[in-house]
Amino acid sequence: MPSASSEYLEYQEKKAAAAPTMSDPMHPDLPKVAQKLVADGPHKMEKTPRRVRCTFDGDWLFDTTSAFHVWEHPYFPQIYVPTAAIKEGVLTKKDAVDDHESAFHAVLKSKGKETDRVVVFEKGDLKDLTRIEFDAVDGWFEEDAPIYYHFKDPYKRVDILPSARRITIKVDGVVVADSTLNMFLYETMLRPRYYMPKSAIQWKYTTPSSTTSVCPYKGTAEYYNLNVNGKEIKDAIWWYRLATHESALIVGMACFYNEKVETYVDGVKEEI
Repeated sequence: MPSASSEYLEYQEKKAAAAPTMSDPMHPDLPKVAQKLVADGPHKMEKTPRRVRCTFDGDWLFDTTSAFHVWEHPYFPQIYVPTAAIKEGVLTKKDAVDDHESAFHAVLKSKGKETDRVVVFEKGDLKDLTRIEFDAVDGWFEEDAPIYYHFKDPYKRVDILPSARRITIKVDGVVVADSTLNMFLYETMLRPRYYMPKSAIQWKYTTPSSTTSVCPYKGTAEYYNLNVNGKEIKDAIWWYRLATHESALIVGMACFYNEKVETYVDGVKEEI
């Protein structure tokens, strides 16, 4: 199974202390999340005008234009859907998660598939909405575009800009890449990433990695390890063979994991 992107992992490091119920952001402790939401309400919630659909066991589970982006914490949202929009006969409510019966565990069950990674809210700010874990179903769509790995934040922006600033990558003083034909990727709340042509890399220092990662804003990345002076740095380079429409400018280009190498921008070493 693909892992989270390095950008996504950086996100998690920043929020770990602030969101103890989200130690595994893709598979949180649902009772604790629900209890906190019942007691304190969400960090923020907004109705989205986007058409949201989901498939489960090969069939449409719901099709709605009344979904909500719900921030359970400040960092990225979940999509909650109206309980009434869910296909009849598939959702079964189970035990309450709190004494006031504000929210309930639930099960989605069809002929060939079942999941209990579901919470139904019946009181409070989230009344009449259902939370379904992202990877507990077959797939999610906004309008007719698939959503990859986790829900997108409508306030997050990815800018990819051409730059002739010189990017030099070193390991133990050895230059492993040098380029002035770059694409700088700026993503909200994250450090810049510097994508360069593969021809700018000294490939004698690399070996292929079996690692892949998925980012909802970019696509599926493949990796290379670095080997310099007997030192191996795993997954130090990534690239996208294919990318989402919004990140098409970095297809076929390579990016070094800034935190694992020495990165110089126009001769100035980047601070980690």
